[in-house]
Amino acid sequence: QVQLVESGGGLEQVGGSLRLSCAAFGHTFVSFAMGWFRQAPGKEREFVAAVSRDGDRTTYTDSVKGRFTISRDNSKKMVYLQMNSLKPEDTAIYYCAASGVLQGSIWAAEYPYWGQGTQVTVSS
Repeated sequence: QVQLVESGGGLEQVGGSLRLSCAAFGHTFVSFAMGWFRQAPGKEREFVAAVSRDGDRTTYTDSVKGRFTISRDNSKKMVYLQMNSLKPEDTAIYYCAASGVLQGSIWAAEYPYWGQGTQVTVSS
């Protein structure tokens, strides 16, 4: 089992950058692939990025490729999402999640553990 706490959200202008952090509490962090999802008002939760257990493999949704970078530090039990060249459509609540799937997954149903989310707002 793992508990997840996100931080780093806020208000940023178009073209700016934010770095989200996710702290994991528990003894089995390295057993989980990690993902970031987001949910905009009136929309369903969508996959953003995932990183494998060892950090060697990453997956991104097409809309953030080249702009966002997911990474993890297993020694600190941390996951990060570096977001550059922000767009208004990036505005959402961002959630960190943990999955037992080795390489991570794009499917929310394969993530049994979730944080409470952090708000990201991009103003134009």
